[in-house]
Amino acid sequence: MLKRMWFLVVLFPLLSCGKNEPLLPEWDQINSWLYQLQNADPQQVANAGFDVVVMDYSLNGREDGEYSSEEIGMIKRSGVLPLAYLSIGEAEDYRFYWQDEWDESPPSWLGSENPEWPGNYPVKYWYPEWQAIIFSYLRRIAGQGFVGVYLDRVDAFEYWSDPSNGEDTVISEAVAARMMADFIERIADSARAWNGSSFLVVPQNGERIIDLCGDLLPIVSGWAVEDLFYDETERVDSAETSERLGYLSRVISDGKPILSVDYVDDGTGYTGENKERIDDYIRLARNHNLIPYVARRDRELDIINTIPGVQPPED
Repeated sequence: MLKRMWFLVVLFPLLSCGKNEPLLPEWDQINSWLYQLQNADPQQVANAGFDVVVMDYSLNGREDGEYSSEEIGMIKRSGVLPLAYLSIGEAEDYRFYWQDEWDESPPSWLGSENPEWPGNYPVKYWYPEWQAIIFSYLRRIAGQGFVGVYLDRVDAFEYWSDPSNGEDTVISEAVAARMMADFIERIADSARAWNGSSFLVVPQNGERIIDLCGDLLPIVSGWAVEDLFYDETERVDSAETSERLGYLSRVISDGKPILSVDYVDDGTGYTGENKERIDDYIRLARNHNLIPYVARRDRELDIINTIPGVQPPED
């Protein structure tokens, strides 16, 4: 009887680890990531060679383009961690939740259109109505099988505490930051209740909130930053970079990954000044223990920007 039980114990792990199901990388051991928000083909993503992909929940951003659980499962079976992009500080007029009447009669929590991104509207993210929308969105993402969420427009707390925002509402920075931190915590709690404690929550930008709300750091799985070293093809002022790195150093000290994206590739190929700029950005990111992604200057994030031997890096 004992011999038979031993045989079953040995056989079980063999059955549960099929050759066609690579283990997903450990989150704290990742070394590369892909950022594609438009027209991401799951098969191409699976074969691209990155450890992590940040992608939209939908091929075209709309309800009729939602990825199936089978497509997200294929990405995971290839050994890639898929994170779903989710804007929590702005509403987007092409999403499933948008109501046509909002164009003429917007709800009280909807702000003015973002002039840099037409169709995007800052939201008073502390309103229950907006948070209910986000939780319904989160349910969709959970059902698709994503292993985490990538939370954009966390820096909305800075917008609503800026007296020059042109809105009818301005609140103190401390209060705005606190309400954003509480919102992120509720998102994390809900997602992990549905998906398990390992569900990843990665905010993008707004890293000053780490200093304003220190209790947020244990809740998140890491952080993400744009334009840390370069604003497209121009170097960012060193003082600004140093200030941001100071906030991010707490994330690194906590042993959590930081995803960095700079839009430094002008599309002319990996040669000349473009190569020098790409190499410089990657060097700076790696020197500060960040995981870089070289994106195209146009910010469309509509391609897999592969640079042979460089992105993804060779093992």
